[in-house]
Amino acid sequence: MNEVNPDQRLADFQEIPVIDIYPLLHGDEQARRRVADELGRAARDIGFFQMVGHGIDHSLREGLITQTKRLFAQPEAAKMERYIGRYFHHRGYVPPGEESPDPKNPDMKEAFDLAFELPSDDPEVLAGTPLLGPNPWPDLDGFREPVAAYYDATYQVGRALMGGFALALGLEEQQLLCYVTKPPSQLRLIHYPYNPDAKNAKDTQGIGAHTDYECFTLLLPTAPGLEVMNGAGKWIDVPYQEDALVVNIGDMLEIWSNGEFVATSHRVRKVKEERYSFPLFFACDYHTVVEPLPELVARHGKARYEALKAGDHLYAQTIQTFRYLRERLARGEITLPESAREVGSLGQHGKHKEDSL
Repeated sequence: MNEVNPDQRLADFQEIPVIDIYPLLHGDEQARRRVADELGRAARDIGFFQMVGHGIDHSLREGLITQTKRLFAQPEAAKMERYIGRYFHHRGYVPPGEESPDPKNPDMKEAFDLAFELPSDDPEVLAGTPLLGPNPWPDLDGFREPVAAYYDATYQVGRALMGGFALALGLEEQQLLCYVTKPPSQLRLIHYPYNPDAKNAKDTQGIGAHTDYECFTLLLPTAPGLEVMNGAGKWIDVPYQEDALVVNIGDMLEIWSNGEFVATSHRVRKVKEERYSFPLFFACDYHTVVEPLPELVARHGKARYEALKAGDHLYAQTIQTFRYLRERLARGEITLPESAREVGSLGQHGKHKEDSL
């Protein structure tokens, strides 16, 4: 394979492709490989695509949205009963201003964070592994079942996508799934309040520019607002398509692929209308050591990334992003993993930061 500068590839894109993954879920090997080829092109050239044919029923999506609206319509005191800072394993309610990739510019949104459910007596939970444990479900009748059903359906689609990405890299379809048994894969329920001043505020942000820390993300939005940075540093709108989920490559797949797949910077900007968003961050197991795969190193001639532990990377980025964890760190109650990197140091966003120095 000829060496290609990822930024040169990315500089060309002006729109986000739409990929029908139905054959990946239901087709024979030849059909799955055809879809994998499409996934590979999107992952290499853009790092983003819209996904249809995923089979996540409309009723599941509507159930999730309905329950989320109920959740955020509660009084502030009721929402704070499940404040994320009350729980060791980083789940619960995130009030506006709590989170920010850049502490000087807090994200103006509220969220409720859930993740892969593990019982309190699971060995990993008993061992105190960060980010793993049970969910602190809100005290709302009828909330848990539809939200958990959406999580389960989307997580299974994520497993199929992981197989498709493996095929796209020339690997065995199941090669990466052995690292996905009880991952800290998080589902975020995000609410962007109505902002009448957004159209007049150039720098209004819902979520600041970043790449995602995990393998990839499956996003269900309810309105426009997401923007993706191309290789020239220009922001490209992701059009809203009601039946589509937006998928983007994260840091772990960029490292595993030795940079063949790219984690592309994205943000939510100028959000005037009330908007909800539901990203499921598909992760590998906490203790997975992620490094360029031997097949990719041989193909490219060298390893472009150092190894890191997936969970430590996710935990370190989370500590640096959330106010309550930064405060715990300052008090000496927690410590950053030894391998901690600065927020935004990986993926396309990190490359642009390096270039600006």
